[in-house]
Amino acid sequence: MYLIKKAKQFLNEVGGMTILFLQTIYWTIRNIRSGKFDVKGLIDQMAHIGVDSVLMVCITGVSVGAVLVVQIGYQFAQMGAQGYVGGVVALAMAREMAPILTSIVVAGRVGSSIAAELGTMKITEQIDALDTLATNPVDYLVVPRFWACTIMLVMLTVLVNVVGMIGGAVVAVYQIDLTLESFTNSVLEWLRVYDLFGGLFKAMVFGAIIAIIGCFKGFTTSGGAEGVGKSTTDSVVVAIMMILAVNYFLTVFISNLNSIIF
Repeated sequence: MYLIKKAKQFLNEVGGMTILFLQTIYWTIRNIRSGKFDVKGLIDQMAHIGVDSVLMVCITGVSVGAVLVVQIGYQFAQMGAQGYVGGVVALAMAREMAPILTSIVVAGRVGSSIAAELGTMKITEQIDALDTLATNPVDYLVVPRFWACTIMLVMLTVLVNVVGMIGGAVVAVYQIDLTLESFTNSVLEWLRVYDLFGGLFKAMVFGAIIAIIGCFKGFTTSGGAEGVGKSTTDSVVVAIMMILAVNYFLTVFISNLNSIIF
């Protein structure tokens, strides 16, 4: 009975998130066609989600790039394959590490913030007041957060790729005794445009997941301050689990698409 109850709860939440996503797309198209898209709200959310997360993702990118070079570099050096270090690290960063780690960092910082903010508004009946004022809550609250999170996660992933390769290059030169030219040539030889775009497509999907889950958890908050705390925690946990689960299917899809196109 417990498993059945949890399964029903999971399906209900998935259905609710899907409906919220479709409503977000509907209001986006409607606002663009009518010329009433909230650009100011979008920019404000982009600053909150993206600019305020720059330091965190930079530290993440540098550390991951450096660690990858250390782990791979010594092993490759023993096999006389130092010339492949840069390319392997670049592929790992572009395809998997950059989008996943950036998404996890943003989910912890931004997903929880969205859930807490909207959850507090729900508890204090501010969301109900929007309905009274003939303002759709999804249009006013979800749309700018959804697109800001989607756009900025792509930009942050680009940043993580850049700083990650810089960190990796520094470690390769000063610790693995590779030349900068060798490291750079390896990156240029192995990394392709579709590898970068595949990772950025993942980041875009992950950004949408984080925003929808955070908004949904905020909208469904109940039980006062304790409920806000629970929604905040749930938004982070569910978002990270969804990112890791969806990543597999995106990887298979992108790999098959690349094999067909290229």
